[in-house]
Amino acid sequence: MPEQHTKQPSFVIFAGMKSEFLLAKLDRMPMLKAVVPFAAGILAADRFALPLWFLAGTFLLSGVSALLLRSPLCTLAMLFTAGFGAAQLRDTGRTVPYGVYTAYELSVEGIPADRGRYASAEATVTAWRDPADGTWHPAGDRVTLHADSLTALHPGERLRCRGTVRPLRGGAESYRRLMTRRGFAGTIWLSERTILERLPARNTALHLHAAERMGRLRIPGDAGAVCRAMTAGDRSGITPELRAAYSRSGLSHLLAVSGLHTGIVFALVNLLLWWLPLLRRGHLLRNLLAAACIWIYVAAAGFPPSAVRAAVMFTMLQSALASASEYNGLNALAAAAFGMLLWNPAWLGDISFQLSFAAVAAILAWGVPLCRRLRTRRRALNPITDALAVSLAATLATAPLVSHTFGIVPLAGVVVNPAAILLGSVVVLAGALWMLLPVGWAAPAFECVLSHTAEGLNALARVTADLPCTAAEYALGGGATAAVYLFFTLATVAAWSAEPKKSVHLPA
Repeated sequence: MPEQHTKQPSFVIFAGMKSEFLLAKLDRMPMLKAVVPFAAGILAADRFALPLWFLAGTFLLSGVSALLLRSPLCTLAMLFTAGFGAAQLRDTGRTVPYGVYTAYELSVEGIPADRGRYASAEATVTAWRDPADGTWHPAGDRVTLHADSLTALHPGERLRCRGTVRPLRGGAESYRRLMTRRGFAGTIWLSERTILERLPARNTALHLHAAERMGRLRIPGDAGAVCRAMTAGDRSGITPELRAAYSRSGLSHLLAVSGLHTGIVFALVNLLLWWLPLLRRGHLLRNLLAAACIWIYVAAAGFPPSAVRAAVMFTMLQSALASASEYNGLNALAAAAFGMLLWNPAWLGDISFQLSFAAVAAILAWGVPLCRRLRTRRRALNPITDALAVSLAATLATAPLVSHTFGIVPLAGVVVNPAAILLGSVVVLAGALWMLLPVGWAAPAFECVLSHTAEGLNALARVTADLPCTAAEYALGGGATAAVYLFFTLATVAAWSAEPKKSVHLPA
């Protein structure tokens, strides 16, 4: 006689890991399956070199085989070869000479930073003159430009000057390696007497207009510098002391326009345009306007790579909303990574690129499911638990990279990030509204909100940085870092391989 269960609550039946569930999960993320072998090819090209004819032949052979045989292995080989070839074609080597005093043509990037006795800016060398025969050679290397306090540097302007490109020196080896991967060849010092000609500036009107419009708000000191950095991408006013406080407290990601800021603008625009679907074809119009506003904001910030990645993701999400199709966050993230690495394979070695994708991937793979598990009937607690879960996922995912690159582990970030993100959201929302809308008459209100919120954010960063045990100085080795991320990957694969839970209600 079977045993009777009385008033037995529902229970959950678990099954072991099965490959069919993992394959079903991956089938919904084709771009994730594509970006992994492509990135592996880029990494291989960093250590080995192969003839281009061999790479081209292997790519064509594996591509045709994949098409005719429907072979996954051939597809993987094709993508691996594509990544290898893209990295090798992009790596043209240094194009400017070291230690040669000659003429250069430079293009100043971004907004120069005032360092007190000198100003500094990033610049691209577009050409250099061979002192032996006087011929000009095209170039594309980036340099760090230093100018004395009497020499004015303007964003976007082109300079024809005399100087010497010197190798990167000073700082940690990891910093020099990072700058090299970003395309920096060295440094050039300028003065007014070495500038031969100032040429017309290239088109950076939107970025400059955004910085100028934020500058109209009378927000003094560090609060104004933080507002300009978080909204217009102008970090020239950030002092070394403030930058160190944000770094030690684990809040440095707020100072650079990134995916977080782009996501806030995405939510704001969709909220402001909620009424458009009430009109005929309003649903399509809302999605077009929202996508346009996202890219306008990224352009106003100067197209930082992390914001571009987020803009691609949110554009795909907006397209999915417009077509009522299924949206997969990890697939969109992988598509953004694939496109950016196809454009510039060197970004794979950029710590900003790595941190950005690691954080977002962890939030999508672990943070969002954890938020669902922690949901309670007390709705007031759900935003708090959601913020902590997302913060925990992002912090754990980026901690090994931060430790390996910078030799520090920000321990307080998990606790203070929810409050900091709340304050930062107010700064970004108010700043975006001020830049996008003609609301000059409301300047006093924006000044009040932005100044007080930014001051609160700065105070939180400084107080957290001054507390004991907010950060641990520890540098994780390269092998240990790879082992940690391998463990994270295996844990994610194990979670995806588990059979979905099924609730079975037994009769009373």
